[in-house]
Amino acid sequence: MPATSPPSAILLLTTPHTYRAEAFVAAANRLGIPLITAVDLPPELTRQWPGKLALDFRQPDTAVQTILDFAQTTPLAAILPVDDSGVLIAARASQALGLPHNQPTAAAAARDKLVMRQLLRDGGVPTPPFRGFALDDTVKQVTAVVQTHIGFPCVVKPRTLNGSRGVIRANDAAELATAVPRVRRLLQSIGADAFLVEAYLPGVEVALEAVLADGRLQPLALFDKPDPLDGPFFEETIYVTPSRLLAAAQTAVMEMAARGAQAIGLHTGSVHAELRLNEGGAWIVEVNGRSIGGLCSQTLRFDMGMSLEELLLRQAVGLDVSGLQREQQASGVMMIPIPGAGILRRVEGIDAAQAVPGIDEITITVPDHHRLLPLPEGESYLGFIFATGATPGFVEEALRSAHGRLQFTIDEEIPLLIR
Repeated sequence: MPATSPPSAILLLTTPHTYRAEAFVAAANRLGIPLITAVDLPPELTRQWPGKLALDFRQPDTAVQTILDFAQTTPLAAILPVDDSGVLIAARASQALGLPHNQPTAAAAARDKLVMRQLLRDGGVPTPPFRGFALDDTVKQVTAVVQTHIGFPCVVKPRTLNGSRGVIRANDAAELATAVPRVRRLLQSIGADAFLVEAYLPGVEVALEAVLADGRLQPLALFDKPDPLDGPFFEETIYVTPSRLLAAAQTAVMEMAARGAQAIGLHTGSVHAELRLNEGGAWIVEVNGRSIGGLCSQTLRFDMGMSLEELLLRQAVGLDVSGLQREQQASGVMMIPIPGAGILRRVEGIDAAQAVPGIDEITITVPDHHRLLPLPEGESYLGFIFATGATPGFVEEALRSAHGRLQFTIDEEIPLLIR
């Protein structure tokens, strides 16, 4: 009997702090697909992560070559980035191996908000006025450009951060003079050196989860964000699906997301898009070639209880997912916001919150005695609340009620006195 070749594996690009790896591993086990996890780690830390491939995402050339060398002995069917940090490496390695991939321009757009705006504009997608700035541009210089080319209100954004980190609305020159130095300090603290300013987009905000197959967008779920995101900061809290928007508005969102994906060079795999709707129609805030972040994918189940991660793995190995539908039950998640800076001592009321009808699970992801830093400088949430129910309104109310039963004890940090 001739020997059979082992099935090709999927390489999952992750970071040490991702919430998603376990869900992908569980999905791969259900499907019988070999899954190899590549973690953003320098080689010297490999010993702490046995059984995983260590890649330094800050060195994409080296990381790509490591993947190519690895593929010489372990055939790969696909390379999937979990978040924005791995999209460039995934695209370049997939291209070199002849695997399905998105254009390198899409990877650049995922990592740089200015590049994304430029690609959207050049692709004929409506965009708000915007300009890029260097870290050493003065407040006076920024203000002059904003007053001439952008107008108020405007939004200051770091080019390379995500999760609304460092995003600040300014309604006038005085607020801009406060926002720019604040963003500059954040960028200096992380070694970044550029930001952009764009006109503020009013309207309701939604999030679209979709997949692309041969350039065709297949919507999976449209999430309402019922809490207003008007600024001055833009901390996301509640996602609820299905959307309560009118059918015409939902169609406008899907069409604009498809245009945006095409403009930045997305062709296959996951799409996560944030859009705003106002009197001028649907406007793209961001569109990226990745799936929804954090633990939020737990809100999505498809035919036969299939998870989003399983759906993505099925598509990655060439299985048809076009007929899969989201379960009809409404679902939602609250990303628990950080109420203030300090040291988290304890979270109470979890049992009472869990008892709210419709609540499925409450996960606190920040350990006790951990330092908390809210937006715009912070980059995390306290945890997640998940709910399901007959209607989106029921789910939203359950999330708010459960959150209202939680109590957070946060001690103010006392600065050390150096004598």
